[in-house]
Amino acid sequence: MRVVFMGTPEFAVTILDRIIQEGHEVVGVVTTPDKPAGRGQHIHFSDVKRYALEHNLFLMQPEKMKDEAFVAQLQSLNADVFVVVAFRMLPKVVYAMPPKGTFNVHASLLPQYRGAAPIQWAVINGETETGVTTFLLDEHTDTGAIIRQSAVEITREDTAGTLHDKLMFAGADIAVETLRDLASGDFTPMPQTGEAELKPAPKIFKEDMLIHWDDTAERIYNKIRGLSPYPAAFSRIQFNGNTPRTLSLKILGCEITDIKSAEKPGNITIVNDKQLLISTKTRDISVKILQLEGKKPMDVKNFLLGFRHTDYTLFLF
Repeated sequence: MRVVFMGTPEFAVTILDRIIQEGHEVVGVVTTPDKPAGRGQHIHFSDVKRYALEHNLFLMQPEKMKDEAFVAQLQSLNADVFVVVAFRMLPKVVYAMPPKGTFNVHASLLPQYRGAAPIQWAVINGETETGVTTFLLDEHTDTGAIIRQSAVEITREDTAGTLHDKLMFAGADIAVETLRDLASGDFTPMPQTGEAELKPAPKIFKEDMLIHWDDTAERIYNKIRGLSPYPAAFSRIQFNGNTPRTLSLKILGCEITDIKSAEKPGNITIVNDKQLLISTKTRDISVKILQLEGKKPMDVKNFLLGFRHTDYTLFLF
């Protein structure tokens, strides 16, 4: 079919590539406008734009989705279907345009985990299963009729990063299967149900990333892996050197020990300069990968080699 693809991050690129490999004609790619990012405020391209340029695909970057020139440009492409992955809300004038409809690939088993961060929240909440869903767009966020779903296991060791990759490839599979459904017309969209017990997946803000050490070790463990490698759960530590100040300390990997916490939650215990334990409400957590403000991420052994603990208050808050 003739496809217009709309997306932004790496997750979307894998799906776009799979659609092309499957033999569909991608007649247009829509992604976010370029924007300055980082300390140097250099212009940043989305992953989808980079892929489109490398593969000579027709690229559109509208500031507003209702822009008349953009809508006319979309219409001129005569696409059969629009595919949306990790993109913005679309107005009806756009999603209702193609004759075969517009579908979204979402990284959860809808109606659970509607929103901007379904991968992170599934891990943070300690789920053992999630998945991918394709659904037809309507005027609300992630509420349209479901076309297909595919479940994916969340293991005890999964982080948001590893689960992202699992769902990315599952999403590519389900996207091409959904295109076959739409091409044949042999499918029945299923309305979303289960409205009473929904778990949301809103955008993650800084306050969501702060670790509360007076919580249980299990909940802290899930939060750390659910935010790893990005945006990363963090705590704060007091530096008492020449210029006393509070520093951010990101925790990117950890394990729950069998040690029942005897100290105040947030207390740090360094064992033989090789192990860093942090007290919680229940059991001590052993930190494996961490990043002190202004430094690169490193494993705990290398971190402790350069960590002058006499310069710090050995307590996280």
